[in-house]
Amino acid sequence: MITELSEEEMAALVLLKSTGVPALEAAQVACAAIKSGNGRTKRALRCIAAGAEELKKQERTVSFEKAVAFALEERRERRVRTVYDFRYFTRRFMKRCPGLSRRKVRAITAQECAQYIEMAFDTPRQRQKARLILSGVFGTAVKRGWCSENPVSKVEAPRVVEKQVPILTPQEIKDLRHTALAYQDGSCAAAVGMMLYAGIRPHEVARLTWAQVDLRERAIYILPQHSKTGGARRVTIHKPLLRILRAHRRADGERICPANWLRHWRELRRAAGWGSPVHPWPQDALRHTFASYHLSHFRSYAELQVEIGHRDATLLRTRYVDQRPVVNAGAFWAA
Repeated sequence: MITELSEEEMAALVLLKSTGVPALEAAQVACAAIKSGNGRTKRALRCIAAGAEELKKQERTVSFEKAVAFALEERRERRVRTVYDFRYFTRRFMKRCPGLSRRKVRAITAQECAQYIEMAFDTPRQRQKARLILSGVFGTAVKRGWCSENPVSKVEAPRVVEKQVPILTPQEIKDLRHTALAYQDGSCAAAVGMMLYAGIRPHEVARLTWAQVDLRERAIYILPQHSKTGGARRVTIHKPLLRILRAHRRADGERICPANWLRHWRELRRAAGWGSPVHPWPQDALRHTFASYHLSHFRSYAELQVEIGHRDATLLRTRYVDQRPVVNAGAFWAA
């Protein structure tokens, strides 16, 4: 059966062939576009234009690894600890989640983000921080037009139940102090004293120099760039710490801690009997010991809040302070 084509139909066929696509495939595309436009040609053309623009957006993206690099560059002026944490968490994501480093950020879904967080980190507290850092990576990607939204915003934050950290017993305090004096000629004694009797964090004490220690005013000055929260604070030097600092005082330009401080701190704890599976070191044990003995002796949440550098007393009341194991608080501050 031979069907004659009209001039218009012939022109349409020629037009379809001119696309370089087989005529049947070109006709199928045209048919789909007209259906999307509800049978109206102008609407179909708008659908095509909108689809082309969206496709351009989807193609304008980068790999997760590249997005991380740009996010790190944006944060290069932040505190050392902040940059360290950002680098550590993002590296762990890429190490524990196969293929993530090469994935295009625009293609990553909220469900995948939740899976990545669960795969890469084990505890609720780690996952909570990992979620914040992953959100920061996608926040950078959104600003640069590499994805249209932050998928992490749809991931529920892990619930962290705050537990009180156990504090050291008087004998454990004594053993730790004696070990600090014996370890490498007492090179870590001042740092241990500051953590125990002033509540200064290990990473904060690592950045201190003797220029920030005023024995006459009995004060240690934590600079904003050295603190965990970014706020400056003045910490009181009480009698036991004053004796330790006087015995180990060095020149203003020298650091409080020896080189490779965190490694020495682990070895010192191990030498004092901590670190085995049966006797693990409770994280922030010295800071919590300081807080508990401080409140028991000085009886002031407000004063403790200032000393420890918290914006309010909520965390002190719920997690930091445990009065039950405190034994003879007066002797602690007279040691």
